[in-house]
Formats: sequence, structure tokens, C-alpha cells
Amino acid sequence: MGDQSNAHSSASEESAVPPVVALDKKKSLILGLIGIAFIVIIFWKVIPMIGSYSEAWDSLKSMGTLSIILIVVMVLLYLAMYGLPFVAAAPGLKYWRAQQTNQAAFAISNGVPGGGAVGLGVQFGMLSTFGVSATSATAAITAVGLWSTFITLFFPILGVAAITLFGVSGDSHAATGLIGIAILVTVVVAFVLIMRSESLAVTIGNLGNKIIGPLRKHVKALANLDLVPPITKFRQDMYDLLRKRWAALTLAQIAVSFTQFLILYVALRGVEGWDTAGTSFAAAFAAFSISQLGLMIPITPGGLGTVDAAMIALLVSFGASEGSATAADLVWRASSFIPQIIIGIVALLAWYRKAGQALAKVKPTAA
Repeated sequence: MGDQSNAHSSASEESAVPPVVALDKKKSLILGLIGIAFIVIIFWKVIPMIGSYSEAWDSLKSMGTLSIILIVVMVLLYLAMYGLPFVAAAPGLKYWRAQQTNQAAFAISNGVPGGGAVGLGVQFGMLSTFGVSATSATAAITAVGLWSTFITLFFPILGVAAITLFGVSGDSHAATGLIGIAILVTVVVAFVLIMRSESLAVTIGNLGNKIIGPLRKHVKALANLDLVPPITKFRQDMYDLLRKRWAALTLAQIAVSFTQFLILYVALRGVEGWDTAGTSFAAAFAAFSISQLGLMIPITPGGLGTVDAAMIALLVSFGASEGSATAADLVWRASSFIPQIIIGIVALLAWYRKAGQALAKVKPTAA
């Protein structure tokens, strides 16, 4: 009995050791250079065509103390919400551990060229050292990523609804909402069918195999790919979690996205002046929501540049001045990006200490 207990303890400790994730240096360098090039072009050439840095600076100088306080409050609220998705996806995980996991992954994914895969690996390692089993950690990471994508696609629909219901000028953007609806419906229907039964998951996998069939001769990675096994395994890993936690996940992801929007709104009203009519809440929300589709273009980390250009253009089209739109975007980007990078680095350093302790415990046992 004692031997079985020791063996179980050893196995548990070994599962707590985070996996080693290596960067493809050449690929990372190429992706990094491409991303930097796009960021430079967008901020140097594109944004000045739709906004104004000089007017933005004048607007920022006129921002009052109250507006700055409101921005700080909204940033703190946004940061507080950022840990909720992993609280929802990994039952039993403490809030501060969830914050640590998500913030560290943000810092890596947005601060390292091609760091998305490394960020996922670090999330897995952190959850393991926090006592989450490998299966539960994989399911939680996948669920948070999926729900983030769902909400990103859902917000443009809400944005178009806002400009329609509140009579905001900008009907030409309805097509964007229709694109978002089409993509979201397709993804959600496929997802629901996969979750509904194993036989439907197999059917979806076989359909996917037929769709990629013509590409197998031209793309080496697809030559021997069979989608049925990974899709059915995905269903097995995710079914129990999503059946119980989908509502909590949805509310958590909406809270993260909506509080990030609030940073933009108070920044915009701050540079416009609270004593003026300014840009309406519906118009600002529509601009924010529709611009989030830029996150689906994985050229730059966190949509840096692409989302900003779209947001400024949309705000101007909805009636904001070029200077106010540019200033609000720059404040939003800096205040929702820089603090998370700093917090993520601190969270990562704190975790390294815990990971080292876990490794120290496992090594003598393995020896």
C-alpha cells in the first residue's frame, strides 16, 4: 500500500514538470521581421493618412485629471477581468494563479516573435505546476483560446447591431457584420456538431478530409493528415468541461473584451472633452468591435497596427475628429498593452521559481 502511494506521488510530481518548448529560430526571425515591417509601415504611413499625430498630441495635452483617473480605473478593471477565463476553464484553480497563467502567456505571445506556440507551452507548464492535470490543462487552454476567438467574431455583430439600432452613420460597415456572422455561424455549427456526438465528430472529420483532399499533393504537411482522430480526441477532452463551464467561459471572455473597450471609450471622451457631445457610446463600441477582426490577421502580435488603423478609420467615419481618434487609440493601445507585458514578465519570473522547486523535488525521485 505504501509503495503504491509513493509511486502515485512520484507520478504526480513528474506530471507537474512543464514541457520544454523550443523556438524555431529561423522561422521566428522571419516572422519577427515581417511583423516589425508591417508595424512600421502602418504607424509610419497608414495611420497618418487616416489620423493625425500632431492633433493627437494636442488632444492629449488637453486631457484633464478626471479623464486620466478614469482611464487608470478602467485599466485596473480590465486587468482584474483577465484572469477570469482560466478560473472558468480550470475548476479549482485559484484566481491569482489564473492571472499569472494568462498574463505570462500574453507577455510571451505579444513580446516574442512567433511566440504564440511558446505561450501555449508555458501556459501548460504553469497549470501543471499549479496542480492541474495534463488533460485538464490541455482542455482549459483549448477552451480559453476557442472562446476568445468566438467572442472576437461575435463582437463585430454586436457592433453592427449598435450602429443600426442607434442610428449611427456607417451603414457601409454592415457587410463586415455579415462576414462576422457567416464565419461565426460556420464555426459554431461545426463545433456544436462535434460536441453533440462522436459519430457527428467522425462525420465532420471525414468532411474535412475531403475538403483538404485536393491540397494533399501540393502541401507536404497535409499529405498524410487524417482529421478524424484529432477531432474525436478533441471532443473527448473537451466535452465534460464545456458541458459544465460554457456559460462561465462566455461571461468571462465578454468581461475581458468589454472592459478593454471601456478603456478606449473613456480615453476617447477624455480627449474630446466630457462637456461636449462627442462620440456616442454606440459609435465607439461599433468601432472597437469591428476593428477586432484585425486580430484574425496573425501578422503582428495582438493586432498591433492592423487593429489600430482599422479603429482610427472607423472612429473617424463615425464622426470623431482625426486627432481625437488617433489620440484615443494610442492611449488605449499603450494602457492595455504595456501594463500587461510588465505584469506578464513579473508573473513569468515568479513562476520560474515555483517551476524550479518542482524540478528539484522530482529529480531526486527520478534518480
